[in-house]
Amino acid sequence: MKSPAYKRILLKLSGEALAGKQGHGISTSTIKQFAEDVAEAHRTGVQIGIVIGGGNIFRGVAASAEGMDRASADYMGMLATCINSLALQDALEHAKVPTRVQTAIEMHQIAEPYIRRRAIRHLEKGRVVIFGAGTGNPFFTTDTAAALRAMEINAEVLMKATKVDGIYDKDPMKHSDAIKFDKISYMEVLNRDLKVMDLTAVSLCMDNKLPILNFDLNTPGNIARAVRGETIGTIVQ
Repeated sequence: MKSPAYKRILLKLSGEALAGKQGHGISTSTIKQFAEDVAEAHRTGVQIGIVIGGGNIFRGVAASAEGMDRASADYMGMLATCINSLALQDALEHAKVPTRVQTAIEMHQIAEPYIRRRAIRHLEKGRVVIFGAGTGNPFFTTDTAAALRAMEINAEVLMKATKVDGIYDKDPMKHSDAIKFDKISYMEVLNRDLKVMDLTAVSLCMDNKLPILNFDLNTPGNIARAVRGETIGTIVQ
């Protein structure tokens, strides 16, 4: 098998994507496919950290827009990411991938507390580490949590796997003439407000010179292709 282009990565997975075609909750067939894709990438020898969203279960921003207290809504969203983290852990271990879940909100019965040095040690031992509960603070998205964790574990790239095969100048779902970028700068993403990740996450990556690779999650094998350095998606650097 071709060796990986990176030693260590942080993979950001969409929580909404876990719902599959059913639109909400967790699709067992979808999460099994994701686990098989991560397992394929793991076999290349790359060290993998994962941050997963919770939009398939609860979206704090949407709830706060309807009148719920924003902090309470965000904490509920963080708990949703923990549910997804445990589901992904189970699927990965069925795929024979050793996995640990660490959460920014302590819940000792189901996961380890987030400890940076312990997380790095797990990665060095070949375990996939899933980071749940975002940053542990309200008002921050899981995009920002992914950028933060990527920096903390010294990842070489932040890979954001979504429902779209890269970054476009406008929404390709709504505009048939949308143009895809192969490469783009952080400043152009910010200036064009391209919605790759939230502005805080992009700014954090820019300040720390961490590349962002955006690619399609729904194509089987894409995670391994990204890890091997094949040309897919869009790179922000």
